Amino acid sequence: MVQIRGGSFVMGGADTDAWETDGEGPVREVELDAFRIDPMAVTNARFARFVEATGYRTDAEKSGWSFVFHLHVPRRYRQSLAPERALANAEWWLAVPGACWNRPEGERSDLRQRPDHPVVHVSWNDAQAYCQWAGRRLPTEAQWECAARGGLEQKRFAWGDKLRPGGRHMCNIFQGRFPDIDTGEDGYRGTCPADAFEPNGLGLYNCVGNVWEWCSDWFSPDHHLAASPQTRRNPAGPAEGEGRVQKGGSFLCHDSYCNRYRLAARTSNTPDSSTSNAGFRCAADGEGHDDQGVVE
Repeated sequence: MVQIRGGSFVMGGADTDAWETDGEGPVREVELDAFRIDPMAVTNARFARFVEATGYRTDAEKSGWSFVFHLHVPRRYRQSLAPERALANAEWWLAVPGACWNRPEGERSDLRQRPDHPVVHVSWNDAQAYCQWAGRRLPTEAQWECAARGGLEQKRFAWGDKLRPGGRHMCNIFQGRFPDIDTGEDGYRGTCPADAFEPNGLGLYNCVGNVWEWCSDWFSPDHHLAASPQTRRNPAGPAEGEGRVQKGGSFLCHDSYCNRYRLAARTSNTPDSSTSNAGFRCAADGEGHDDQGVVE
């Protein structure tokens, strides 16, 4: 794990292309105690060890289905899927029977070529269970954003303000015409290895793009607006809510619809929800002898 030294950082954003209802702003200074965080999302191989050791069954396995992006489902199979589970205004999500962490596209898929990819189809509940087994926890939203910024202040991305500096692809997002044509110009149509692309200044990989990452906080668009010590020092979100925070965007983010691959961006989902573009990384209190990151 990467050690993040305690101190203050500037959280949130004022991007003009942000979704107003997401509550990304205002830009504010937040104080954090030292903590540790995984350099990359939990992989399929790591999650498999957890399942083997505990016999754990994910929420998707219990329900018998999960949401898969439509281009990853064979065309001949799409028409047979349950229409009552379709998402309004998000027809690209298909409820696929048998889709789960080790069968990402349904019963005929597997992980043989993806042991180093982030585990997906894991709910917030599943992520919590893994963290408890591993002696870790999910990061708060503030901890996640502090680490993801890599020591940079108020940049849109983990490497700066330009999405493709010098024409280079720096993250795994959607290229083409969303949601129907994915050109895969960054090298991937779907998830990529958890340590693909260059790490940020603190050694964290894929802080934006690839998979959404669960945080511990309940989601609120305005809880952090209160100017109080509780929202400025080690903030942990509201005491209750309906959805949990997700950060970082995913391989499906595109500027025509979901441009939430910016560091300040945020979204949420219910704790039992699972999709083919959501995973997590672990955090822990700041102790031990791990790699040292510095946040001034």
